Parts: sequence; C-alpha cells; structure tokens
Amino acid sequence: MLGMIIGISSVIIIMSIGTSAQGLILNQIKSIGSNLIGILPGASDENGPPAAVLGVTVTTLKYDDIKALIEPGNASHILEAASYVKGTATVLWQNRSVDTNLTGTTASYINVEDTKVSSGRFFTSEEEKTISRVAVLGSQVVDDLFEGSDPLGQDIKIKREIFKVIGVMEKRGSATFQNQDNQIFIPLISAQKLILGINHLGYGRVKVDDAANLDRTIEDIKVTLRARHNITNPIDDDFSVRSMQQALDVFLGVTDALKLFLAAIAAIALLVGGIGIMNIMLVSVNERIREIGLRKAVGAKRSNIMTQFLVETIVISLGGGLIGVLLGVIISALVALVANYLGYQWDFVITVSSVVVATIVSVCIGLVFGLYPAYKAASLDPIEALRYE
Repeated sequence: MLGMIIGISSVIIIMSIGTSAQGLILNQIKSIGSNLIGILPGASDENGPPAAVLGVTVTTLKYDDIKALIEPGNASHILEAASYVKGTATVLWQNRSVDTNLTGTTASYINVEDTKVSSGRFFTSEEEKTISRVAVLGSQVVDDLFEGSDPLGQDIKIKREIFKVIGVMEKRGSATFQNQDNQIFIPLISAQKLILGINHLGYGRVKVDDAANLDRTIEDIKVTLRARHNITNPIDDDFSVRSMQQALDVFLGVTDALKLFLAAIAAIALLVGGIGIMNIMLVSVNERIREIGLRKAVGAKRSNIMTQFLVETIVISLGGGLIGVLLGVIISALVALVANYLGYQWDFVITVSSVVVATIVSVCIGLVFGLYPAYKAASLDPIEALRYE
C-alpha cells in the first residue's frame, strides 16, 4: 500500500499547492491594476516570457524611451508612465543597518502604482532628472532601521552616498513576488549613476485611461519604440510590450504545464505502487495454492477465484488511495496554515474532482495490476494444487 499512499498523496499535494500558489500570484498581479502595460527590454515570443524575466540582462530600454511614450501624438490613451531600475542595498543610519531592495524610479510612480505617501512627500519630476540625493522609505524599512524614531529629515547612507529621507510610503504588503514595504525609493538618475552604475532601465510601466484601449495603446507603444530604435521589421524588436492580462495568460500557461509535469512525475509512484501490489499478490497466490485447490475441489469456479483475488487487490489499492488522499489533504492544509502565518494570502484548495480522480485511479490500478495474479490463481489445477507442498 505504501507506493499507492505516496503516489496519491503526492498528486493531491502538488495539485493543491500548485493551484493555491497560482491563485496567490494571480491575485498579486491583479492587485497592481488591469489597465497597466509593461515594457521590458529584449524580444520575446508572443506566448513566452521576455528575456528580462528569465534573468537575462538587456540594455536596450532607456529612460528617454519611456518619456517619449507620453509625448503628444505617440500614444494618446496613456495617462502616466514610470521607469524602473532595481537592485539591493545595505542602508545605514547611525549605528544601525538593514539590507533592503532598492528601486530607482520616476515621480510618476505613485500614480502608476496607485499608492500613497503616508508621511512626508515623494520626490518631484525635477529631482528624478537630476542626481538628487533624496529617498522615500517603505514602512518595513522604517520599522527595521529607525525602530520608532522619526525618519523624516534624517540622513542615511547607501553605499558611500548620503541621502536625505523625505517620505515614508503607506503599507502595501506583498505583490508580484516582492514585499512592497521592504523597499527604498530614490530618483531614477541617482540610482543609475550613484548606486548601480548603469544607463539602461529594468522595465517601464504605463497607465492607460481605460482597459478597453489596451490593445490600441500596445500597438502605439510598439510603433513609437520601433521608430526610436530604428527598427523596420517587427521580427527585430529589442523590446517586449505586454498588458497585465497578457502577462496573466502567459503565466497561467506556464504554471498549468508545470503542474501537469510535476503531477506526472508524482504519478510514477502510482505505477511503482501498482507493480508492488501485483508482486505481493503473486506471492500470495504461491502461499495459498493449497487453499485455492481446496476451494476448487469443493465446487469453486474460476470466476470465484478470480473475483476473490481481484477484490483483495482492489481493497489494498483503494485503501492506500484513501489514506493517500487523507495524507495529501492534511499536508496541503499544513502548508496553507504556514503560508498564512508568514503573511501570504494563501487559499487552501482541494478540489472534489482531484479526490474523485484519485479514488478512481486507485481502483483502476488495483483492477489492472490484480488481473494477472487473479488469472494465475484461477488457472491452477485443483489436483496439483492439493498435492502442492
């Protein structure tokens, strides 16, 4: 039964955790907004992720490219556009330090992301264009670094540079694989020149006036960037433009395939379990030859013997399957409890279909792998069986 228990529980756990994790990430992506478009450096297939998402550094997207999108005549439905660079940094204040995520961005960030400053202010469009040493902190950075002290007006050190804290962001929680409160925001050019030593962008985002205008705006963005990059053939695009819905579709396709792949690997344990049951039943036939011969001698038919061994096999596999379902549900529930305790909005998902399928698979495995032992038992000659020692 152990192979059945491991196989069934593995399939249940993988499907449950996969569906829950998928839902968590989808909710986080949707929380950013359905009227946003992302611009990433590097080309990509329409159904695949851009190169930048896969960890490949591409330097083709510039600050001026994103600024050009809001110029009159280029993309009329864009309300705001923000540029981003990302990194990590150790932030120092007095004798304290914290390791945090660094975001270099533009003044339009708070409008594009629909967020607010809880105290102080965000940096201005003038400060984003110059090497301004100002910083806005996430709420968790404030808690970890200042421990109750007022951060506004304080000088902090990032690498060897001194920045003045001018604002604190409101709490946002986690979104798109990142804790939004464990960040420090500085002007884009300052991040590029002083901290990261680059002149390209990690990505850009634009906010569209209405979700109905997303497709039109995507085409306008492509036309504008092709003109700026001297690209005449779309095959040569050195950028990728995706709406949030397109990103969700790509993500769903990848994660669904991954879930099925992992479930298929886990299902190998079911095959091993079935072979194990068949071997045990074959041993059982050899140990019970005299019993089979006696039953046949007093009138048992071949069908009776076959039914006996098939029922035994099915009971063993079904018992293992039910225990596997129960174990899978318990482990999935524990994972959900731990994830929620850590602050993630993790839903405990066990579908009725997965339980029903697991049960049916258990019975089928018992039936399939029990046929040969049952047939072998039913084929025994009663006289030879009674003389068997």
